[in-house]
Amino acid sequence: MRISELARETGVPLATVKYYLREGLVPAGRATSATQAEYDVTHVRRLRLVRALVEIGGLPLAAVRDVLAAVDAGPDLSMTAIGTAHAALPPAPPPGTGTERALAVVESFGWSGAGQTNALGRLQAALEAMDAVGLAPDPERLRTYADAALTVAAADVSDVPAGPVADVVEYIVVGTVLYEPLLLALRRIAQQHLFVTRRPGG
Repeated sequence: MRISELARETGVPLATVKYYLREGLVPAGRATSATQAEYDVTHVRRLRLVRALVEIGGLPLAAVRDVLAAVDAGPDLSMTAIGTAHAALPPAPPPGTGTERALAVVESFGWSGAGQTNALGRLQAALEAMDAVGLAPDPERLRTYADAALTVAAADVSDVPAGPVADVVEYIVVGTVLYEPLLLALRRIAQQHLFVTRRPGG
């Protein structure tokens, strides 16, 4: 297909398609002349991925590059590839954030694989912020959140595709980007539901 057909197929404006091509976020097509190129389903898939990361995930282009680099990583699935992909997703922990407390919390759940990921820094920053405003969670509440997170994570990885690392990383990253807003929205709606139904006369 030509570039105009690629734009129509994906719903991405032609000018944006050209921009992503110039920036190297979408690979160049097969040149058919000095000014024309052909594109195929791999370009459609990559363009849809970039669009999801930018428009749904709200990632800046630098983060999109990092995610794509992880998606295009070597042939074997590794925690390094998944960690790199997750690290590219916002929000980043504040500079200088430690991980000692967060790691202790995670280890208390019996979880493995956390390593020194950005998620640990985010957890540490969240715990410190809660401390600062007098809302530090007690162990029971932390366990409640951990159990809920583990249930959601189990659903996330239950149907991860078998195959090359690119497919697995893409699935996990895009799923994270697209499902986290869903999870946040459902949590807020559930809170509203509980406030209404548990109040007298609700």
